Amino acid sequence: MIKDKLKNAHIYYPMSENLKKGLEWLISQDLVNIEPKKYIIDGESVWANVQEYETKDEAKYETHRKYIDIQYMIKGKEFVGVTDKTNCSTCVEYNSDTDLEFMDIKVKEEYQILNEGDFLIFYPTDAHKPSINPDEKLKVKKVIVKVSL
Repeated sequence: MIKDKLKNAHIYYPMSENLKKGLEWLISQDLVNIEPKKYIIDGESVWANVQEYETKDEAKYETHRKYIDIQYMIKGKEFVGVTDKTNCSTCVEYNSDTDLEFMDIKVKEEYQILNEGDFLIFYPTDAHKPSINPDEKLKVKKVIVKVSL
C-alpha cells in the first residue's frame, strides 16, 4: 500500500506505465466538478469510476487479482482498513468478472484516514476495507482508478 498526495504522483511513474497513466489522468481532471460515472482512460488497462456515497459503519475487506486500485478522495474523508491479504480468510470467493474477493480479517484491524487530496494505492497483496465512517456518516466523492497489472 502507498499513501500520498497527487503533487508527488511523479515519484510513482517509473513503477508501471499503466500506473503512470492513471495518476496522470487524476492530475489532468477537474475532479471537483467531474460527474460520477465510469471513465475509460486506456481501454480495459486503465479506467476510473467516480463515486458519490455516504460512509458506513462496517464493510468487508476486499482484494483484487487483475487490477491495482488508486483510490483518491475528492471531497470528504473516510477510514480505510488495510492489512496484508495473508491476515484474512476468504468469505466470498473470487469473481473473475468483477475482479473481487471478499475477506474476513483474522488480526487486529488498522486504519488509514483518506482525506481530501490523498490517494491510496492497493496491490493484490493488500486487503482493504474502504468507505468506513471516521466519526459519523459523511458524504464523500471519490474516484477509484483501476490499473491493470
